[in-house]
Amino acid sequence: MSETKTKIATKDAPAAIGPYSQAVRVGDFVYTSGQVALDPATGELVAGGIVEQTTRVFENLKAVLGAAGVGFADVVKTTVFLQRMTDFAAMNGVYAEYLAGDGVVAPARSTVAVAGLPKGALVEIECIAKG
Repeated sequence: MSETKTKIATKDAPAAIGPYSQAVRVGDFVYTSGQVALDPATGELVAGGIVEQTTRVFENLKAVLGAAGVGFADVVKTTVFLQRMTDFAAMNGVYAEYLAGDGVVAPARSTVAVAGLPKGALVEIECIAKG
């Protein structure tokens, strides 16, 4: 018996620009699509460097997770895609603010460097949450 796949969508994060969902829920798990640093109001990449972009990515993820009824404390796995691995430390500082606060069990994570990201973004992050 298979569990139903449900689309998750919110106007508080960038709209999907292709044949995919912002996130899907299957049973107790929520799988987000990768988020880049697009401002949901303008559809444009936010100004600034890796810190500003990583912050916007997490705000987009917060909106998508919230639409699914979960939050960062429910995230069990993330995948981080970086345009440049030299941005790892700066990205990691912002990441820790959202996902590794005091008393929080940080999720499992993979981080990879990639040849390119949509719209020339510096970082893309996807996650899996249980809740």
